[in-house]
Amino acid sequence: MQVFNRTTVVTQFILVGFSSLQELQLLLFVIFLFLYLTILMTNATIMAVIRYSRTLHTPMYGFLFILSLSESCYTFVIIPQLLVHLLSATKTISFMACATQLFFFLGFACTNCFLIAVMGYDRYVAICHPLRYILIMNKRLGLGLVSLSGVTGFLIALVATNLIRDMPFCGPNRVNHYFCDMAPVIKLACTDTHVKELALFSLSILVIMVPFLSILISYGFIVNTILKIPSAEGKRKAFATCASHLTVVFVHYGCASIIYLRPKSKSASDKDQLVAVTYTVVTPLLNPLVYSLRNQEVKTALKRVLGMPMATKVA
Repeated sequence: MQVFNRTTVVTQFILVGFSSLQELQLLLFVIFLFLYLTILMTNATIMAVIRYSRTLHTPMYGFLFILSLSESCYTFVIIPQLLVHLLSATKTISFMACATQLFFFLGFACTNCFLIAVMGYDRYVAICHPLRYILIMNKRLGLGLVSLSGVTGFLIALVATNLIRDMPFCGPNRVNHYFCDMAPVIKLACTDTHVKELALFSLSILVIMVPFLSILISYGFIVNTILKIPSAEGKRKAFATCASHLTVVFVHYGCASIIYLRPKSKSASDKDQLVAVTYTVVTPLLNPLVYSLRNQEVKTALKRVLGMPMATKVA
């Protein structure tokens, strides 16, 4: 039996998930399978278009490539197990598997938060310092920012996972969620968790609010710069460039804030699962759709890669 400390007696958890919707299990399986395949297909398409279109070999699309890859890995940590449990009578997960899932879920989630902030900084440099953009956002800085996002994200995930893993679990083992997330697992610990919950809340502020505030500051400078553009067409193009990123920002950080930045007394696990579907399924699906449908450069590059006829302007 795998144990983590002397007081641990629970060696596996039961993921309650959508068990209350027993008659809809097959329908939910079909829906989540379709969404998962769509996520993989759209993110793979975005990565392929960026990889094979030389016009998209810029820092902005490099960050989008990494974000699409990270989102694909992020959903891989959660959705396949959900699909298995929807068709299975037993919905158990071992202590070790739960800790592993929690670590990778938090690692990719934190990395995504930092990557989106990096993309906000990239837009700030591109709009506020266009003549120095190539000089500032060089390959070395781009790789450094991506590496820093990943390393910081997984270090935070390691700290958070260890804080939870070392708690004693000796009572109920039914996790009121469809994957191992922090709050539903902590509720099962048979000890006072206030100190560790405070530490985890502090980490949540670091991961969610710090990047979000940095994005708001970046866009404050961006809006100020755009308003100084003399032509209406120039303003429209500048705002259009930022619209896709802002859409992702508010959906991503909004859902994360609802779950991780609220008092413990206001937790409501049943509703949490609906919000969790948004940030584990809808957001990874939204990102490539928003960036492709609202971005003319990506649409043009996609047509070129697929060999579709290009529209030409008549002089």
